[in-house]
Amino acid sequence: MTIDYDLVIIGGSLAGRYAALAATQLKATVALVESQVNCGFSQHQALSEISKIVHNLNDMAGLGIHTTQANTCKKHQVSVTWPEAKLYTQGVVSNIQEQHSLSNLAAQGVDVILGRGQFQSLPYLAFAVNQRLLRGRTYLLASGSVLCLPEIEGLQTTGYLTLSNIWRSLKQTTLPQNWVIIGGVPQSIEVAQTLARLGCNVTLVVKSASILPYADSEIAHLLQAQLEVDGVRVLTQKPITQVKLIEGKKWVQAGDKAIETDEILVATGQQPNVESLNLAAVAVKWQQHRLVVNNKLQTTNHRIYACGDVIGGYDFTNVANYEARIAVKNALFFPRFPVEYRCIPWALNSHPTLAEVGLTEAQAKRQFKPDEVLVLRQYYKTVTAAQLRDETTGICKLIVLRNGEILGASILGAEAGELINLITLAMSQKISVKQLANLSSVYPSFSEIIENTAKEWSQQKLNSNPALQDFLEGFFHFRRNWNL
Repeated sequence: MTIDYDLVIIGGSLAGRYAALAATQLKATVALVESQVNCGFSQHQALSEISKIVHNLNDMAGLGIHTTQANTCKKHQVSVTWPEAKLYTQGVVSNIQEQHSLSNLAAQGVDVILGRGQFQSLPYLAFAVNQRLLRGRTYLLASGSVLCLPEIEGLQTTGYLTLSNIWRSLKQTTLPQNWVIIGGVPQSIEVAQTLARLGCNVTLVVKSASILPYADSEIAHLLQAQLEVDGVRVLTQKPITQVKLIEGKKWVQAGDKAIETDEILVATGQQPNVESLNLAAVAVKWQQHRLVVNNKLQTTNHRIYACGDVIGGYDFTNVANYEARIAVKNALFFPRFPVEYRCIPWALNSHPTLAEVGLTEAQAKRQFKPDEVLVLRQYYKTVTAAQLRDETTGICKLIVLRNGEILGASILGAEAGELINLITLAMSQKISVKQLANLSSVYPSFSEIIENTAKEWSQQKLNSNPALQDFLEGFFHFRRNWNL
């Protein structure tokens, strides 16, 4: 029996389309099986930018710079109507869909197949869809994830929205005023802040002690403070026990607090979107929240690979695309490329932006001797560009070893998503923190904060070396006297 394709991709995510294009550019024959793609991420990004613009305009008014306004939801504040916001997001999503469209992929040589299918093992390994059997040398699962609905009494009967359908489901001409968001994933924080900046009353409820338990604790605390400044009510360590509908109003019981709300957004953990794929028949194992893969992204069937949030973790596009590149190379050639997340950054589209790469302060001190780890800090208020743009809220943290090796970075502030890329490049190329201190950044620019933070390394080393301090003091004392 002949092989139909070098790689058959079971899509449904942007990572699947990215993988299809990457494989085709390597001259492989590729089939992409897709039933739908979720553009909720793009919609949220667009709405987030609108909320940022409105917020910045209001900041300008606070500085005495006023704009003409026709519609306001708060006295002396600029606002945007929900129909205007939806119109803008529809345009953005349309443009993004065009760039990643199936017609473009087909034009590049990808065999695009629309429909739902499943694996079969007999008489040979294949993927059955639309009464066709697609036989590939290898397969890639990039079907994304779906909500793992928490067991909360009354939730299903009361009704709720999810991250994947929230913006499409809101058909009203105005946004619901009161929201309860359940769950502490990064996207729930983004949505909470966006809704608050669009004039809604938002309560964010998380079970953990921190809104971002895997992020740097200091940075997460500062971001939570910013959310509260923006009007988000944050409740930590408050499990949701019950949801009720009383006289047309939704009520949420969070710990000892009963909260009345118009809408409930459930943004808890996800589970792999694989139930209809008949994976058991081809010996692919999965757990509740992820597919089981090795460090080459092979599932328990060595011919089937997986990438993106179908294998668990936070849903970040750049991380999924990195996994797609690794999986495609291993699937098409030989499985010898391991995934290495140490130099893969991630960023939260909050305001200010939160971005991280590598180890946090706590992780580094657990992995190395505490006295070997140096924590370098600089605040945005010390940066000229931040002062000029009135974006002084923020901090840059570099986690380094005494020898100058960069272990990680956490940034909360303007342009953090861009700045973290520079640090990521330095880490991946094993550039020491000393070299970052010699950047000589364009002035004024936000890159100045990286340079200033890196300079703290030599200062901390000097402060912890009394012998060197004594030598330098003696040397300059001698030079001053010798010059006389």
